[in-house]
Amino acid sequence: MEAKAQARFVRVTPQKARRVVDLIRGKQAAEAVAVLKFAPQAASEPVRKVVESAIANARVKADNASTRFDEQELVVSEAFVDEGPTLKRFRPRAQGRASQILKRTSHITVVVAPRDDTKGRAR
Repeated sequence: MEAKAQARFVRVTPQKARRVVDLIRGKQAAEAVAVLKFAPQAASEPVRKVVESAIANARVKADNASTRFDEQELVVSEAFVDEGPTLKRFRPRAQGRASQILKRTSHITVVVAPRDDTKGRAR
């Protein structure tokens, strides 16, 4: 049974968040949390929180379905970053001009599933 978690409107550029998400895709969920905890990138903190939330969602789904839950079997089956809305700001420049600053946001999505569920997926 797969579980999904999303963090929307995260103030991290999608390009930087994708670098971090690529580190954990396909890894065991507990190992992914450990990797993210010690990753030097600033985007690793929101991604780690999303992975932990997906694990917690899987635990709740298993409790509701009255099935056995083992965190060690969970694998990050899907992890992707979509671009959110961009905040547009302006900075004064020389000679009365203004330059635009784009403050980008991200939507981070992580799906965890037991190891046997991920093998049956066709990609």
